[in-house]
Order: sequence, then structure tokens, then C-alpha cells
Amino acid sequence: MPPEASVLECLRRAGRPLRLEEVVEALGPVAGADAEAQLIALVKRGDAVQNRRGQYCLREQMPGLVVGTIQAQRNGDGWLLPDDASAAIYLPSQQMREVFHGDRAAARIEGPHFKGKQQGTIVEVLERRTREVVGRLHVESGVAYLTPDNPRVTHRVLVPQAQLGGAESGQIVIVEIMQQPGRNAQPVGRVTRLLGVHGAPGMETEIAIHSHGLPDAFPEEVLAEARAYGARIPEAAIAGREDLRGIELVTIDGEDARDYDDAVFCERTRGGWRVIVAIADVGHYVKPGSALDVEARERGTSVYFPNRVLPMLPEELSNGLCSLVPDQDRLCLCCELRVGDDGRITRSRFFEGVMRSAARLTYHEVGEFLERPAAKHAPRLEQMRERLLALHGVYRSFLRERTGRGALELDTPELKLKFDAEGRIAALVEQPRNDAHRLIEECMIAANIAAARYLDRHRVPTLYRVHGLPEVDRLETLRQFLREFGLWLPPAEEITPQHLRDLLTRLGDQPNALLISTAVVRSMPQAVYQPGNIGHFGLALEHYAHFTSPIRRYPDLVVHRGIRQVLRGADPQELVEWHGSFPVLGQDCSFRERRADEATRGAVAWLKCFYMQDRVGEEFDGIVSGVVDFGLFVQLEGLQVDGLLHVSALGQDYFARDRSGFRMVGRSSGRSFKLGDRLRVKVTNVSLDERRVDFELAGAENEPRRSRRPRQAGRRRR
Repeated sequence: MPPEASVLECLRRAGRPLRLEEVVEALGPVAGADAEAQLIALVKRGDAVQNRRGQYCLREQMPGLVVGTIQAQRNGDGWLLPDDASAAIYLPSQQMREVFHGDRAAARIEGPHFKGKQQGTIVEVLERRTREVVGRLHVESGVAYLTPDNPRVTHRVLVPQAQLGGAESGQIVIVEIMQQPGRNAQPVGRVTRLLGVHGAPGMETEIAIHSHGLPDAFPEEVLAEARAYGARIPEAAIAGREDLRGIELVTIDGEDARDYDDAVFCERTRGGWRVIVAIADVGHYVKPGSALDVEARERGTSVYFPNRVLPMLPEELSNGLCSLVPDQDRLCLCCELRVGDDGRITRSRFFEGVMRSAARLTYHEVGEFLERPAAKHAPRLEQMRERLLALHGVYRSFLRERTGRGALELDTPELKLKFDAEGRIAALVEQPRNDAHRLIEECMIAANIAAARYLDRHRVPTLYRVHGLPEVDRLETLRQFLREFGLWLPPAEEITPQHLRDLLTRLGDQPNALLISTAVVRSMPQAVYQPGNIGHFGLALEHYAHFTSPIRRYPDLVVHRGIRQVLRGADPQELVEWHGSFPVLGQDCSFRERRADEATRGAVAWLKCFYMQDRVGEEFDGIVSGVVDFGLFVQLEGLQVDGLLHVSALGQDYFARDRSGFRMVGRSSGRSFKLGDRLRVKVTNVSLDERRVDFELAGAENEPRRSRRPRQAGRRRR
């Protein structure tokens, strides 16, 4: 029984809110010694709420109360994302005054509804997650305040003169929050660090790390725990595991990869393929409740900036014992698949193993090998010829099955940022994906499918990677847009995933296929982690979980622990004792994933703007990547730089979005711009602080065009 259970039972027996001292008295001196810590854990988890009188209340006794995570918007409004994955609750700006983005809170659902969504009022803030804020310091009329760099933090943080620490107006600083925001009070902080000159090499990453509250240093106890495992695997750890050291398992990763958490093997069998996906056995080292585990859950994911990595685990594990480097014994958790020629998984099994990678290969060299298999290649590739051709064969089978089930496919090139010797951005280079990228992706997807099915079949609590249908209003907008292309969908309330998959399958090589596919994808919600399996719409799968990257994703580690419980015949319910509420765990992991994505996007956007500073006045080819009320977003081809083409720069006309939301139309000229259009644009302005690039139409594109309208018939004779 979890230690908090006795406190919960105490609150239930009382039938009323209790103060800490009343709980201690009811439990007795022995059981009550840890009551305060247990109550804090219950509040953090959302099972109990501490009211404004300091009393602890059971949430189950408070109807209409919903617990979740705050998601702030740039305009000052926000949402409460409930732990149970139910519909988000709208929080108007006045409610958002007392919370930061990422805080956990309890809200009461109240009316009126906002755009069909429930509206709420914050009752209590359960957990404060923002400890520091980074931004630009301003001093006006003797009053100092910070404007946060993170657009989701809309508060101004007041800084008393005595807490400036020598910082001056205009500098980029880190401020520690001393007083959290309240309904009628702004947050107050003190300057703890001056980050330096805006624009210095590496500054964009420092700003992103502190702006989003990313942990950037491991506590000493975590490092000590990782070091204690040493550099080699003892024989005792290998005992009882299946020995794969004689099998040609290989890793295929990017040229600059440092942690290799997956290895693959494939061979032809009668009527299909045998595939082994071996994943680093992180769970052997990161024990539930250990310092390593607590830190890994807090981080949630590794964060990959262009010039720096914040790993989820210390390097002793992420780049050492858990990295499947060649010619070294490594512990692994394996998924063996039997795949038919049609790409369907006919059988699967999981087992604990020990392996020794036969080679560390890169996407580039394997991609070149697969493009010209008959040519002469490097000796190590020639040694792997049979295995690589088998992997390519099973990939083609997987691809046929993927296409048949109607999975969404957006095969966009990866953008690499190149730096000079001083650490400044020097070039933006697109690297197209090849079949090596795709075959590894399909093998990982297959292993993830098998893991989700395995856990579902054994009724093990876990986190699925789910991707639901779009909301009704978005589906209705999509329906209206598709009608203009002669494409039909049923009413929004009746649309199923199969309808959209059939639609995308019918598109084929139509001229507007990219535009329509993009519109469908943009109507989708984000994929999230949750214990309830609703399937993955984008991949067109009924079962999906993340299993293949436990070095860099905490949900994968949770999945590994569930599989191990089944393999060892242990009680799956131990997982709940280790991780607490799985709905809360899913919310936490999803939040930390979004936090990492937003931090890396912010840093990359800053670097792109820095790169474009010297290109003001230059012309580029671009494609319309977004349509909004105030203009068009255009992405420059080959650079993946997005900029704004303001509505006032479209021509001498009144332009407005049409009902589809994907097209801008001039009232008088009839000239239109739609998602996917190619344009020639000129760079007119770059703002580093706002991470914004402004465009105007270039050359002939800037000349007004008039639509061809039929001549009006003459007046009819009497």
C-alpha cells in the first residue's frame, strides 16, 4: 500500500477538511511522522487540495473540481489540461494572473462556455513549477521589471532596486521568483545572473534553457549513482539473459549522434522476414524511486539544441553503459518480430538480452549503399551487404502495409545548422531523408506497435502514445475547404479516421495533394501520452506506445518497466506504486515534451533570424506555409526560414481570409493567395527580440493582377 493511502483513508473517515495537526493526531505519533510529506504528495498528485484556510480536502468530495496542468497562451488566456485527458477547460486572462505556464491547479467548471468549450475558475494552485524567468530588464522612472523571453509567460516580473544585483536596463538577465503571482499581485523576483551581450555565441541556447525552466545540471547524488555502475558490465548482470553477441546487430544513426539506443537485425525467412530490434536496457540501471529515476522524470526527455544537448541521463549512462557502441557488451531489451511479405506483424516476442554491436553505421553511407547496391562500397558495408539488403526488403514490405492502412506521410528534409569557429551561425543546410532514415523509422514503429499490443494483452498499466481525431469545429472548417476541390467528407460529427485516410489515399499525385495533406495534418491535435488507449490517428494504428528510446524519453522507460514485469512474472500493479497516478504521469511527460520542443524551436528561430540579419534586401523563393487574418507566413525554400508577408504588402486592395481559412482573397482584384502557393519575396526587416522576419513581394509578384471577369451583358432591348 502506498504511504499516502493511510492519509487518504484518514481524510475519508473524517468526512470534513482537516488541518495538518488534526491528521497527525488522528494517525498517531508513528504513522503521523511523515503526514506532512504525504499530504504534499497528495496535493501535487491532485488527490487532495489545500484550501485558503490551510485545511486539506479530498478532491473526490468536491464535485465539479478538475485538476490539471496550466497551458498559457500568448494573448494572456489559457487552458487547464485535465489529468484524466478530458476536454481542456478555458481560463480567461483574469484567471491566468495567478499562475504561470506549466503550474498545476484545481479549477471549478463554470459558465458561460467559451466557443463550445467549458470555462473554469481556478480554485487552488497545487504546484508551482516556475522558479526562474529569463528576459530583458527594463528600468523606467525608478521602477524595474522583466519582460520574459518565453511568449507563454505574459506576466511582468517586478524587481526591487535592492535586488537588481548590478544589472542595468536593456540587459538579458535571469530572475529568481521570490513571490509567485496572485489574483491582485504581480510576481516579484531578484536578479541572480547576467547572461551577457544579446547576440553572443551560444546565448540563444542559454536563454531558451532558462526561459523554459530546463534542468541543465545534474545533482551530485545523481552523478554519483551513475558513476557507481562503472564502465563495464559484470557477468552477474548477464546471467539468465539471451545471448545475441553472435548476431550481426548494427546501429544506424546520424553522423553527429553520440548515444545509440537501438540496433537492428533482419534476415529473410520463408514467406517473410525475421526482425530483431534491440533497445538499450536503461531500466536495469535506472531503478524506480532512485535519484536517477527522479531526475529522469523531472527532465522527461533529452533536449537537442543545434549546438548543445541536455541529456535525460548522465553521460556515464547515455553515452556509456546504455549506448550500443560497437564491440562492447551491452544489456538490451529486445523485440523479435515475424513479418509477412505484406508487411503485417504475424508474431512478436520480448526478451532480455546481451548484445555486441557489429557496426556503427550512418544514414548517409547506408542510404548511398541502398541507392546503388550493385556498386563497390566500403569494406564494412560489403560485410553487412546481406543484412542491409534484408533490412531494405522488410522496409518495402512495411511501406506497402503503411500505405494500405492510410497513415499520414510528410517526408520533409531535416535542417542542419552549421557554425563557424567562433560558434556563430554560418549556414542553413537541408538534408533530405533517404531510405536508411525510413527503414529505421519503420522498424522502430513496428517495435512500438508490438510493445503496445503486448502491454494491452497482459493488462499492464502504461503510457500509450495517442493521437486523436480533430475537434468538431476544425473538422467543419476542413470540410468547407475540401468542398472547393470537389472532395467530400460527411458531417463533422460523423467523421471517422477511416474517412480521412480514404481521402488521403485518393489524392495520389494530384496537383493539390500537398496542399490538401497539409490542411488535414494542421487540423490534427497534438499526440500525447496517456494511460487510456484511443489509438494513433496519424499512423492509422489501434495500438502504439514509445518503446525504442529509453535513453532520451521517460515514457519509453515506463514501457520497458511494464514489459519487464510481465517477463519476470511480477505484479504489474507495482508500476502504479512506482509512478503514482498514470494520468498525471502522462500529463507530466506530455508537458515536458512540449517544453523541450518549444525551447529548441525558440533557439532555432533566433539563430535563423541572426542568419537573416545580413540578408535584408535580398530576394528568395518561398512557399505559403500559413494564412492568418493579418497576412501570410512564407517559408523560404532550402532554408526553412518562416517570415511574415503582411496583408498590407499584398497589393492595393482589401484582402481577407475566406471561409476555408487557407486562402487570402482581394475584394476588388479577386487576386488570391493560398496555402502552398510559391512566391518570390524580399526580406525587409529582421527582429531578433521578436524572432521575426518580414517580407514583401518581390519583382513581378508585386505588380497588381486583376482577375478575369466575364463581360456584363448589354441592357436588354425592350
